[in-house]
Amino acid sequence: MPTDFLFYAAAVPAVILVGLSKGGLGGAFALMGVPIMALVIPPVQAAAIMLPIMIVMDMFSLWVWRKHWDPATLKVMLPGAVIGIAVGWLTASFVSAGLIRLMVGIIAILFVCRYAYDRYRTHKGNQSPPQPQNRVKGTFWATISGFTSFVTHAGGPPFQVYTLPLRLDPKTYTGTSTRYFAVVNAIKLVPYFALGQFDASNLKTSALLLPLAPLATLSGAWVIKRMHPEIFYPLMYLMIMATSIKLVADGINALMG
Repeated sequence: MPTDFLFYAAAVPAVILVGLSKGGLGGAFALMGVPIMALVIPPVQAAAIMLPIMIVMDMFSLWVWRKHWDPATLKVMLPGAVIGIAVGWLTASFVSAGLIRLMVGIIAILFVCRYAYDRYRTHKGNQSPPQPQNRVKGTFWATISGFTSFVTHAGGPPFQVYTLPLRLDPKTYTGTSTRYFAVVNAIKLVPYFALGQFDASNLKTSALLLPLAPLATLSGAWVIKRMHPEIFYPLMYLMIMATSIKLVADGINALMG
């Protein structure tokens, strides 16, 4: 179990950032968790330590957002997420995580550019209406989300590509996202154990960092519950752009060795 000061100097902020994200403050914070820990320990070990903590965070988020969620979105997306996780498990030894990060980052950047264009059209008096549920699109993006979540812990941008155009109420959106990723993370436990990414040392470290999980998660939820839609959605797209830039940078660095 890591005991040096540098590890905890990285791990504590990493857990807090992920907890704020789990509370509802955007996927960019969650994406930063494992890379920060990976500055001082191997990335695979960082992911293995973080996953049990994320599941506890999910439990607190589910309680906070228990009254806010959209069943129709989950019915459309969860089957695709399971398919994506299964594909990630089967191809874990063949897929380049760097390439996946790069591709997801580029797709998400294009998505934000489309949002900026729609905002421009809105100012011109041509506002796009909320998009209806679409099983084909939802399954496609959920499959990519499940796959990238398993391979690179970057399932947020594909999820948001489908869900943000639905223009759900911010609380409903956050509660739906919470339930979706709680299920995804729970399912990921099985293949992670099968691939040998958990051991006694990593689990002890997770337990030591665990007290930070509820504090950070509840803090993020407190902020989101007091945020108006006209602030919430631009913030979410800004978070996607920050996430996407980080994904592209990580992907290029990995591919260049």
